[in-house]
Amino acid sequence: MLQKFLVDIDTIDLNELTADIDQIRRIVPHRYEMEMLSGILKFDLENKIIIGFKDVKEDEFWVRGHIPGNPLMPGVLMVEAAAQLCTYYFKSSIQTEKFFGFGGIDKVKFRGKVLPGDKFIIIAKNLELRNRRAIFDVQGIANGKLVFEGKIIGMAM
Repeated sequence: MLQKFLVDIDTIDLNELTADIDQIRRIVPHRYEMEMLSGILKFDLENKIIIGFKDVKEDEFWVRGHIPGNPLMPGVLMVEAAAQLCTYYFKSSIQTEKFFGFGGIDKVKFRGKVLPGDKFIIIAKNLELRNRRAIFDVQGIANGKLVFEGKIIGMAM
């Protein structure tokens, strides 16, 4: 069954950064092992879309123990990467210093795998944006295939 992407993935330019890791760190508070974004490729407020990515490396903290010999990026980390992308969107849009945390996740489905060496692309489409809450449809893509999708609800705290 063909899955519809939130954007035409052929239009994503992997070489043109909107924000690098230093710019992300100014907005998203996660550090060290919990930094799940390597860059932002597109931030389009008019169309309510943000696209980011994570370069999945061989030395990620989970590689050694999450299925030794066949390391798969844990689904919870895929969702965390999407949540951090949503945080970037929310905090940049609302211009707030408040922490933006999980309020909920819904309809999450995992449809493929992400391996060390992959470029994990995350797309979020904002459905609702308020001062205290935002809702996003999110998708994760690796090697041109949809690997996860769901809905993230975030709350300003």
